[in-house]
Amino acid sequence: MGLAIGYGLNQIVSKRLKTDVIVYPQLESKNYLYDVVDEVQSNIESKDTIFFKSIGLENIDFSGLEITVNRISQEGASESDMKYLELLQSFENTEAISDIVRAELENKSSFNHRISFFYKNQVSGVEFAEKVIDYINANNYFDEMLVVSVNNAISRIEQNQFLLEQVDEIIKNYTNNLASNNNTLSKERIILDNQEQVNIADLFEYKNLLIRDIEAKKIELAEKTEPVSIINFGKPQVTKKSFFGKTLVFIPLLLIGMFFTFSFVKFLNKKAESVLG
Repeated sequence: MGLAIGYGLNQIVSKRLKTDVIVYPQLESKNYLYDVVDEVQSNIESKDTIFFKSIGLENIDFSGLEITVNRISQEGASESDMKYLELLQSFENTEAISDIVRAELENKSSFNHRISFFYKNQVSGVEFAEKVIDYINANNYFDEMLVVSVNNAISRIEQNQFLLEQVDEIIKNYTNNLASNNNTLSKERIILDNQEQVNIADLFEYKNLLIRDIEAKKIELAEKTEPVSIINFGKPQVTKKSFFGKTLVFIPLLLIGMFFTFSFVKFLNKKAESVLG
């Protein structure tokens, strides 16, 4: 009986729409992202119309409105990525490479996140999602940090291009030397950045790293336009939420518990009457 009632109540569902926005937090803004989502959700629960008017949302419908954020699980670094990091580590004592190692390690530890917007009215719900995303990215501190980061990336590209020219010149001179003196490649060593001795094979790898870092910085310049980059702004989709959740166990257990409680109280009453009688 309890199971049947539980199943019946579980069929009472609340239909809502959902929009998923896949984002990538820039400049260590992950904690900020979670904090601002909690802030918006708190204002939804308190029905703070003043807050929502301040971000451009008039006559907001709070019915079924909700916002959540979760990290999207990603597979670990590929084998090629790991080899790349190992190669970077072999140059970690050189000033030109240390920043590249740090940036790569930070990149490997970053994740995409999914912001989910729940609502009942499609038109106002989509507008709500758009306004909240705009609000998330309207942060003066991170805007200033983005300007600094872009300038740093441009400076890094210029520095790497200068180093690349030097490396090409060293390789050219070494090749000319090798042709004239017939030296053995494996025994030839040069000093890199006046700190680290590396052989010519490592120098070629160093050149490839500089090229790869220049390419990465150019991509970074294209990506870092907002504190939280929008990877995909999804379309509205229907989602259903059971009135009593997904489990069928709660209602039967509740009814059974109430039955045993009632029976126990009834037993105590009879026991008391027999003793007093």
